[in-house]
Amino acid sequence: MKCRVCRGPAVIDVRRHNANFCGEHFLRHCREQVARAIKGHQMLEAGDRVLVAVSGGKDSLAVWDILVELGYEADGLYLGLGIDGYSPESERFARAFAESRGLSLEVVDLPTDYGYDIRGAARSAKRVPCSACGLSKRHLFDEAAERGGYDALATGHNLDDEAAVLLGNVLRWQGEYLGRQQPVLHAGDGFPRKVKPLVRLGEREMAAYCVLRGIDYMVEECPMALGNKHIGYKEALNSIEERSPGSKHAFYFGFLDRAADLFVPGDDDRSPIRACVRCGSPAGAEVCAFCHLLERAGGHLPSNGRDVPVRLGRPISEAR
Repeated sequence: MKCRVCRGPAVIDVRRHNANFCGEHFLRHCREQVARAIKGHQMLEAGDRVLVAVSGGKDSLAVWDILVELGYEADGLYLGLGIDGYSPESERFARAFAESRGLSLEVVDLPTDYGYDIRGAARSAKRVPCSACGLSKRHLFDEAAERGGYDALATGHNLDDEAAVLLGNVLRWQGEYLGRQQPVLHAGDGFPRKVKPLVRLGEREMAAYCVLRGIDYMVEECPMALGNKHIGYKEALNSIEERSPGSKHAFYFGFLDRAADLFVPGDDDRSPIRACVRCGSPAGAEVCAFCHLLERAGGHLPSNGRDVPVRLGRPISEAR
């Protein structure tokens, strides 16, 4: 195989683009795809400060690396879920990446700071683990972005993730969720702007990116995700993609171009937003869903006198 750009030896083929790339031009391809997604969907502007939701996996570390390479001021936030074996190891990868590049990483630990873990919360609240995890992440990432004065919160959701979620939502015609499948959710009602810069890149590309950039990442999947229906949706889409390269891209971006706006609720359809009486975060009721989860799990809001969680690297306040 020869690189499409320089005709040198290629290290990877990207079938949906019908192209092969050498290492240098593949890394450039990834940065260009992220820059194209950012510009095309008006995710970020020059000078924006970005908080990256970091898991220690390939996607979150890759998007953090690419945003820095593109010139954005990007800090990381890692959320420890209290999963034996898995959480300490994933935190180690997040810390190692930040230390190796002199970046700022904020670390929040659910058992230490909030008095619960995901397994216990799921059991107490009668939720599946991924539901308790997703609720916790959304609340704490949003809170940190608002508290830190960031212009946007970036996640590592890639094309494979978004296509799988879309497939699940279409199979059940979940209109509320389909209305939130945009690569950008604009700030409003106390919520930060949320962006997904990797929507033009797939999992295989992100794994190759990390290898070529020398980024060590958590390879093992979260043990709590076993049985998650989205894994099945990914497998189904991978089978289709194998037979028809570009199908995931056509499915997801076809939805964005032709149907996404049909599911965005109008102002009259939105529930009124108020401040949670316990934590002050945006809520659709007197008490937000996160505080309800805390109550059922026997947890608590931070009460140890710290204004902010532990940070690795330069304090985020110094970056303002």
